[in-house]
Amino acid sequence: MKAKGVFITGTGTGVGKTWAACSLLHALRAANLRATGMKPVASGCTETPEGLRSDDALALIAASDPRPERYQDCNPFAFAAPVSPHIAAAEVEEEVTLPPIEDAYDHIAVMHGDAIVVEGVGGWLAPISESLRVSAIPRHLQLPVILVVGLKLGCLNHAQLTARAIRADGCELLGWICNRIDPDMLYPKENLVTLNRSLASPCLGVIGHGVEPVSAAASLRDAANAVRELKS
Repeated sequence: MKAKGVFITGTGTGVGKTWAACSLLHALRAANLRATGMKPVASGCTETPEGLRSDDALALIAASDPRPERYQDCNPFAFAAPVSPHIAAAEVEEEVTLPPIEDAYDHIAVMHGDAIVVEGVGGWLAPISESLRVSAIPRHLQLPVILVVGLKLGCLNHAQLTARAIRADGCELLGWICNRIDPDMLYPKENLVTLNRSLASPCLGVIGHGVEPVSAAASLRDAANAVRELKS
């Protein structure tokens, strides 16, 4: 049976997509599912003797079981410049295209277990080439979406706009995860209530500020169950 996949996007850069994706991988593994992470496109990568490596991709690999046999299956497009991927790619005269991403995803789906957690880059409409936005990846792979909302001032607007864009692009919004990225935010509970009323999709978990993914997995049981119930 082919693995079940889900796409992780966020309300913007720095809201904790990787943190949430790794936490979800641990939650899936705690539910006795073999789960593998994938980061199709990454910029700001570090040069190593083995080639460019993304910290986000390496974190996903470390949280996976089984782990991809090749780094490139997790992260087929890696760029050094810490800028928008379409700019980083142009700098080295490359272009992000969908076929290599699909090939890597299919290889993981066949070889690596029950579930695949695919993390985007930036936000939903971040450009990955002159003609593609991040949204093209889940649309092409036909993946439902989980939205990571970084709980901070401004998140109510960002979350609603992103949820509206996801649906307008014809993707299923499976639910959302709240990540407490600002421990000093005023009225967090009230903001959570507003998000629940506004997003018209279930909250699949709340990750406390600074809680490591292994420990945060317990708060994402609903997210793991939502992935488990997907049709493969």
